[in-house]
Amino acid sequence: MNMNIEDRVSRVALIGTGLVGSSYAFALMNQGIVNELIMIDVNEEKAKGDVLDLNHGKAFTGNPTLIKFGNYKDCRMVDLVVICAGANQKPGETRLDLVEKNLKIFKEILDNVMDSGFDGIILVATNPVDILTYATWKFSGLPKERVIGSGTILDTARFRYLLGDYFNVAPKNIHAYIIGEHGDSELPVYSSAYIGALPIKKYMEQHDKYRKEDLDEIFSRVRDAAYEIIKSKGATYYGIAMGLARITKAIFSNENAVLTVSAHMDGQYGQENVYIGVPCVINRNGIREIMELELDEEEQQKFENSANLLKTILAPYF
Repeated sequence: MNMNIEDRVSRVALIGTGLVGSSYAFALMNQGIVNELIMIDVNEEKAKGDVLDLNHGKAFTGNPTLIKFGNYKDCRMVDLVVICAGANQKPGETRLDLVEKNLKIFKEILDNVMDSGFDGIILVATNPVDILTYATWKFSGLPKERVIGSGTILDTARFRYLLGDYFNVAPKNIHAYIIGEHGDSELPVYSSAYIGALPIKKYMEQHDKYRKEDLDEIFSRVRDAAYEIIKSKGATYYGIAMGLARITKAIFSNENAVLTVSAHMDGQYGQENVYIGVPCVINRNGIREIMELELDEEEQQKFENSANLLKTILAPYF
């Protein structure tokens, strides 16, 4: 990394100012997470318009974020590059259907980023995020700890929201994770799910009105949420933008926060050489460590299936 943690100014280069990217920029500005945001897009006029529009709202935020239009050369001076560029998921299309076209886009993006002399952290949001995070690691040559995918951070947020609604408990007090591929093979970890400090399964035993079948339905709604939103309004962007802002805050605040991101496996959960969504400790240097949940036998099998699916998709390309 270029500078000591204490001396850094928080600078982000956002690549891709579509619905997700512009929503992320809006979240950053409103929360005052970074000092400087550089917006980059192949459609320069779109990026310039976003910069103007965001700056016009500064009088209402109280946050002095410097927002400006830029290009790949500007990546040399930033600490974090966030990639939201790529082809969008269309109705009826899975995230994995996007592999071929987005790999080509990412190769060009990362050649440009690394040619600038960039030596920070890269956060990937584009789908299929686990595949493209792996590709980013390969194309960039950066240490695996400094290449992070948004992973299942949004799935976990959806999960906690729906569980909180079901149990009538604030989502922030639901401690539960969705892990695996950010997609159809993901899985809920009910064996390590808690309401406060009480296991969810124990809580259900204490209250007759709760049923396991309802939990299965909640997970189905989590897994299929993107399809429902895409069908309704064409794309998902607010939720993931807030998730990206949360990861960004954890990095620049050096929080050591536990977030479910896509990380490179080196034997954890019995997996190697794959990026996949798991709880990780995130700080100013990227992924400090991967946290291994104690999965039951069924969960372990589902996680293995999810990892194998991703490896099969990756095999023809790497």
